[in-house]
Amino acid sequence: MKKEKKVSSSFIYFFGAFGGILFGYDIGVMTGALPFLQHDWGLAGKASLIGWITSSVMLGAILGGSLSGLLSDKLGRRKMILLSALIFMAGSVLSASAPHNGSYFLIAARILLGLAVGAASALVPAYMSEMAPARLRGRLSGINQVMIASGMLLSYVADYLLKGLPETMAWRVMLGLAAVPALILFFGVLALPESPRFLVQSGRLEEAKRVLNYIRTPNEAEQEFEQIQLNVKQEKTTVTSWHTLFLEKYRSLVIAGIGVAVFQQFQGANAIFYYIPLIVEKATGHAASDALMWPIIQGIILVAGSLLFLVIADKFNRRTLLKIGGSVMGLSFILPAVLGTVLDAHTNSLLILLFLCIYVAFYSCTWAPLTWVIVGEIFPLAVRGRASGLASSFNWIGSFLVGLLFPVMTASMSQEIVFGIFGIICFLGVLFIQEIVPETRGKS
Repeated sequence: MKKEKKVSSSFIYFFGAFGGILFGYDIGVMTGALPFLQHDWGLAGKASLIGWITSSVMLGAILGGSLSGLLSDKLGRRKMILLSALIFMAGSVLSASAPHNGSYFLIAARILLGLAVGAASALVPAYMSEMAPARLRGRLSGINQVMIASGMLLSYVADYLLKGLPETMAWRVMLGLAAVPALILFFGVLALPESPRFLVQSGRLEEAKRVLNYIRTPNEAEQEFEQIQLNVKQEKTTVTSWHTLFLEKYRSLVIAGIGVAVFQQFQGANAIFYYIPLIVEKATGHAASDALMWPIIQGIILVAGSLLFLVIADKFNRRTLLKIGGSVMGLSFILPAVLGTVLDAHTNSLLILLFLCIYVAFYSCTWAPLTWVIVGEIFPLAVRGRASGLASSFNWIGSFLVGLLFPVMTASMSQEIVFGIFGIICFLGVLFIQEIVPETRGKS
């Protein structure tokens, strides 16, 4: 009998987290593509349409995140990640080949892309948490955030390198290149094993043991195999419904977890990531297509902050980091708006860009990764699946609304007022953490 080739744990963790690259690339790529698309299709002044084209990915992601949880329990994490990569490739190619002025075609293609983005955002952390040993779980969830940030930086660099192409071609190549990391993910995941938890759930016990022996010592593998069997048995005897979430013993924790996921989006981070060239254009008067170095600067800060989180993740309380991060983020939005009343336009525009960099730095090492750490830790086992799915859906709804409404808001009011609103939301988030969210660090 032919001996099966063993897959290294490093390979498993790398490609397990690689879905974050797809997620990040698609968040970032529209940043550079939008100025060229806007000019090519004559979208100037059509704030609502720009918002729909940009945010349609999040609309698909709301559905993709919800469906993937249900389907992955039936088909397996690995098969669903493979399917997501294929859908991502199809959505990228369709987006790049949209007919001229085909706004509805592009919106539909990006909704399809969103199905894959939403699925990847839910499946990758789940797969990673089920493959990783308990001692590495926090750090590996941080690696997923590093991958997302790296995907965004990669898209910013690609946008910058492609900006010399004719505008009719530039945005198409930018969007189409998203198929490349999806292709890499597909072939990488083909070599990955299925999650041992899913295998036990499906009654494939020998396969589950074999996978655990790839990634654990023999003693650890045996102990974890028994623990997984026990957990799966408990879950099968625990009957829950959506009503369970609102029982008195769970209600406050469900509100806390979902609230953190909602605040993460309404604090305005995606407004910066999607629209930074247009923000720079409005602040400085330079054409947005000439401002594509700014997203690269933001991307470098984002990756650096994500790496810093790996160092500080388990050294400080979750609540402390979220309160510090939210306070600095709020000040980063409000101070330029206040100082703008006494400074000349040029100084104020530089100040806005400086404070946006400070915002991204603190967001990337606090609210960006910690939201998902909190969501992973705060829910009791009896409601974890439903509550986590609900938190993810609310997060995507927030992301969709910010992407849709930001261009409409900036078209109808000054940039300073819009940033002031985001700043107030940041401070409300700090208050929410202080009053509602319990500390989860080091708790069972």
